[in-house]
Amino acid sequence: MDIIKRTNKIIEALGQEYPAAKCSLEYSKPYELLIATRLSAQCTDARVNIVTKILFERYPTLQSLAEAKTDELEEIVKPCGFYRTKTQDIIRICQDLIARFGSRVPDNMDDLLSLSGVGRKTANLILGDIYHKPAIVCDTHCIRITNLLGLTTTKDAYKCEVELKKLLPPEKSNDFCHRMVLHGRAVCKARAPHCVVCCLNNLCDYGTLKKAEGNNEKNATV
Repeated sequence: MDIIKRTNKIIEALGQEYPAAKCSLEYSKPYELLIATRLSAQCTDARVNIVTKILFERYPTLQSLAEAKTDELEEIVKPCGFYRTKTQDIIRICQDLIARFGSRVPDNMDDLLSLSGVGRKTANLILGDIYHKPAIVCDTHCIRITNLLGLTTTKDAYKCEVELKKLLPPEKSNDFCHRMVLHGRAVCKARAPHCVVCCLNNLCDYGTLKKAEGNNEKNATV
């Protein structure tokens, strides 16, 4: 089976396994997703959701965040780790959104990347989830699992994005990446992937290898 056909079968299987493909970060406004994603670096989405509930109640508008006192914001953000850098980025992002973009989150990669602390992962998430544009969010789950599947050959996020862009239908790329996260958390875990129960084990280079090893072990004990 060629790689395009296999990719399409993987997309189909993931869609059946995880029909509700969406970001696990909670937000009600575009800038809130931008801030939540910045906080999620080296932090779990579950913890970020706890913090942002407090954060957005204390600072309910973009303007209030832009004018926030650093020490007060740091106390709220602290549980997410790297709180000093994240606090500085949040304030600068909000100030830039007001001063440069008319209080609107940009809808293109270049402008998003010009914001403090925003990289391609965050920018792609905004483009896909807020503006419904084709986007490929290469987080650790996506990189690791697509490597195991044999769809990508690199652990570099940008190179992985480029490789996936050649395989994924644009209109399905965003949901694919969300499903990679769900699959990584539920089944294809970094330390102990559950290949036996994986919906992709017949389409996965690593899963096929593990099944073959298991069969060899069974034959050896007969």
